[in-house]
Amino acid sequence: MAEKWEISGNYFESCNCEAACPCVFLSPPTTGECKVVVGWHIEKGAMGGVSLAGLNFAIAVHSPGHMAKVKWTLAGYVDARANGAQRKALETILAGQGGGYFAALGPFIGKVLGISPAKIDFEVKGKQRSMKIGNVGDVNIQAIEGAEGQAVTIKNNPLGIVPGEPAVVARSTRFSYRDHGFQWEEAGKNGFFSPFAYKGP
Repeated sequence: MAEKWEISGNYFESCNCEAACPCVFLSPPTTGECKVVVGWHIEKGAMGGVSLAGLNFAIAVHSPGHMAKVKWTLAGYVDARANGAQRKALETILAGQGGGYFAALGPFIGKVLGISPAKIDFEVKGKQRSMKIGNVGDVNIQAIEGAEGQAVTIKNNPLGIVPGEPAVVARSTRFSYRDHGFQWEEAGKNGFFSPFAYKGP
């Protein structure tokens, strides 16, 4: 049985769909495929006795069609600052072997291209979120301004981006990912961000 774990912090993602991404409502992606980069910054948390506070991890996902009907290809990245025990814990969580949120994503994933260590810089700045993944990923999003200057949010969407948390709708100012044969360059497309809290088993 996997060790108990609990992590919380900041989450964001950006993809090639128009805002707000139709995939989260179980509709087909805007261009027939979804190319998405997701990042997590852990503010507090641990697996067993291993602290994960301050670390980052990320995934890049390609869905060649309707995300609820086709299998995804996924590449994972864990913070290069992590020591051996921390890296093992992050990999266990991300691979879904520790149960919880990531285990629930398992049935959607058809191919894992690997989970690699990388220098991950994650920044939270007002209504902006940004992340750099080594020399392969560079993403920045800015919240869309809603009525009376309020944030535009979605909650309880069918795809379950961040269960239980309202996600702020944003647009990208940068979206670049080049690894595993993928070459993605977008701007002005969909983004979401929110706090997150996951645990398992």
